[in-house]
Amino acid sequence: MRRSGWLAAGCLVLSLAGLAIGYHVAGPDTPPLSAAVRADAILIEKAAHRMALLKGGQTIAVYRVSLGRGGSAPKRREGDHLVPEGAYRIETRNPRSAYHLSLKISYPSAEDGAAAAARGEPPGSNIMIHGIRNGFGWLGRLHRLVDWTAGCIAVTDAEMESIWRAVPDGTPVEIRA
Repeated sequence: MRRSGWLAAGCLVLSLAGLAIGYHVAGPDTPPLSAAVRADAILIEKAAHRMALLKGGQTIAVYRVSLGRGGSAPKRREGDHLVPEGAYRIETRNPRSAYHLSLKISYPSAEDGAAAAARGEPPGSNIMIHGIRNGFGWLGRLHRLVDWTAGCIAVTDAEMESIWRAVPDGTPVEIRA
């Protein structure tokens, strides 16, 4: 075999090994909830990359999430790619989202808007809980290896379908550091 053939084969083997390791490190998906289960609150803990659905104060499901690529600070302005912190609600849902279903979080709150106005900056908007970008669902749990969103909370497509069924509009959402 020529040198370039060995190099190509070596790259393929390393790529497949990296993919397998990444898939393992990304962890398993959360099993789907029963169709009858309804959450009455959502808790997102940014530092832990964790989102929990709650009912009556009890955790009914936990998801590993990807967050905004801007880092771990609280959202301050439009375009900073940060996830806000505070108390919000699920405002609406979009079945035709570019990111396999999305639930819109009611950011900015009145306090967020006032703080941004005091700084002379737009607060931003369209913070969502969503699946993976349409056409890339095959990535599955590999998406968790990096924070890649523009300030949203992302789960796998299968997890998003379960969350979509379990979370009604108006559900309180608490986002913590």
